[in-house]
Amino acid sequence: MASSSDSTIMTSKVVSPASEDKAIRIERANEYPHEVWFFLACLIALVAVFRLLSFVCSKMFTRNRLSSQDSEKGASYSKAVVNIRNLPLALINLYRVVAFRFTLDFGSYSLNLAEVVLTMMYMAALFTWTFINTTNVSGGKLDVSYWSNRAGVLIASQIPLITALGTKNNIISFITGVSYENLNFLHRMAAHVVFVLVWAHAGAKIAPGLEATDLKEAWLRCGILAAASLTSLCIISLRPVRARAYEFFFYTHLVLVLLVLVGAYRHTENSSPSVFSYQAYIWPSFIIWGIDRIIRVIRLVAFNHTYFGFDSGAGKALDATTELLTPKCVRLTLKRPPHFKWSPGQVAYLITPGVSSLPFESHPFTIASYDSHMSLKEITSSAASTDSDSNTTPTISYWKELVFLINVQEGFTKRLADIAARKGSVKVYLDGPYGATHNLNTYDTNVFIAGGTGVSHTLPLLLDTIEGVRNGKSICKRVTFIWCIRDPRNITWISSVLAQALSITPDSLKVAVRIFVTGSSISNSPDVPALGYESPEATPSISSVEVDSSHTPVFEKAQKTLPVENQDDILVDNPMSLSAFVNLPSVTMRQGRPSLTNLLKEEAEETRGGSMCVAVCGSRSIASAVRKGLQFPVSGPLTVLRGGANVSLHVESFGYA
Repeated sequence: MASSSDSTIMTSKVVSPASEDKAIRIERANEYPHEVWFFLACLIALVAVFRLLSFVCSKMFTRNRLSSQDSEKGASYSKAVVNIRNLPLALINLYRVVAFRFTLDFGSYSLNLAEVVLTMMYMAALFTWTFINTTNVSGGKLDVSYWSNRAGVLIASQIPLITALGTKNNIISFITGVSYENLNFLHRMAAHVVFVLVWAHAGAKIAPGLEATDLKEAWLRCGILAAASLTSLCIISLRPVRARAYEFFFYTHLVLVLLVLVGAYRHTENSSPSVFSYQAYIWPSFIIWGIDRIIRVIRLVAFNHTYFGFDSGAGKALDATTELLTPKCVRLTLKRPPHFKWSPGQVAYLITPGVSSLPFESHPFTIASYDSHMSLKEITSSAASTDSDSNTTPTISYWKELVFLINVQEGFTKRLADIAARKGSVKVYLDGPYGATHNLNTYDTNVFIAGGTGVSHTLPLLLDTIEGVRNGKSICKRVTFIWCIRDPRNITWISSVLAQALSITPDSLKVAVRIFVTGSSISNSPDVPALGYESPEATPSISSVEVDSSHTPVFEKAQKTLPVENQDDILVDNPMSLSAFVNLPSVTMRQGRPSLTNLLKEEAEETRGGSMCVAVCGSRSIASAVRKGLQFPVSGPLTVLRGGANVSLHVESFGYA
């Protein structure tokens, strides 16, 4: 007869299904976030490797092109002959077109296929690791006890990633070379995916019902606070809200982010320290955010140290002059701080305590001036010797100082415009520069396209190209500068610096400046009918022109040369008249919208056998038209195999950080 003690021992060794399920759930909840991060780390490393290879190839390509450009003069390329050596470039152009120039439009949102694929990959990764292996030991599939807590752990594991993608000085940007503004899309995308996962996690807990005693638990109340704050964040971060109330978004975003982090940290206190404390996923976010702020404070002190009395005449260097060029544009000019260097196309954050609602409120603006390596004497003497007959005064500010062209809307910019109307000065503190840099020295042709204040991005690129050709660092032979404006008075924003740049352009570089006035104010003036203008209703939109562009000339039928006699109401920043500017040999001024498809096709044909870079900064319609114009067949693989241009595209769209 078996003893009772033996039966007791065997019974104690039998593990209940509930205990076995719990052990499996805890093990997988601890392991799966690590696997997700391994997947993300591999993806980041892959991007970094491609960026490194691209940098190395660019340097080698530049060296080869500089050494061989003389031997390529006079070379011809037949459209019928397929050159198999162009296969790598053909594949690269195929990837560029498919990944970045085909877009999906959702109302006010436009996503290229690369962004769509990244979003789907991230969603697939998180939801796969959430719902995989959720069959319990009894055979029940999608057991809620398996995936609900696991979803919460995966949410916590992604908070450091979302925080890092939202900072301006982050290690992901340092590793991959991708600028913070491009990573900002991934920041919003990851936050929205996690938002869905948050409510999957919360819904699994709410569905069975919550007892009144449950709400007395601090960790649960903090979890509800974090979920509600994240939900509010996702709502106010929608583009219509950011566009109409940016300052409200800015401050609310800061408060809600802190609530999410604090709430999530307290909520994860419920995890078992003996296994793994899930708070370890939350507290690094505070460090990431703190490091970003420390770096920004160091930048502020370094570039604005005159305010702190380190130099004689402290504070005067921070005074910026303001000019109301037109009712919708303010030009802000600031003396360049010591040690402050920037590249064309980069942005700086301006802190203006006298204008902003709060003392350290910052606003991003593109730097419209160029950090020239030429001396002031060289710039002025070159301009004077080349254009000795004109009555122009060199505009040094665009070459050596910091200039910002600010579009007037509501809030901060409206208050700044009121100050500029009185020609007042403001205290400005700089934070930056931020943003991607463009190496345009390797391209045979550069095409710069801007709409309105988007010229702040393309003007420095033009000045950089001209200086690069002058000092022998650039192989560029052709530049086309396209600017779409609503009012002809807007030309005076940059007319003087454009005239000066054209005057110092070397003979080896062909520059064409094409300005299109798209507004209806000119057509509505009394002298329009006599000049043969069509009515505003007859002027086709960009979209209609692009659809049927194969049967239209490069300049639309509605375009006529603009009258420039009456200029009394235009603010001109130098003695040069507007009529003198538009009469320059390289300048063409037209009424109507440009047919960007035909313009880009024409430039690509002129660059056969070489490389072409297109940089665009403007409204969504302009960016969309450029993307369509550089799809097949202009940048197709067959075109490149037959000697067509190797085309790169950089798009900077108007938006809010």
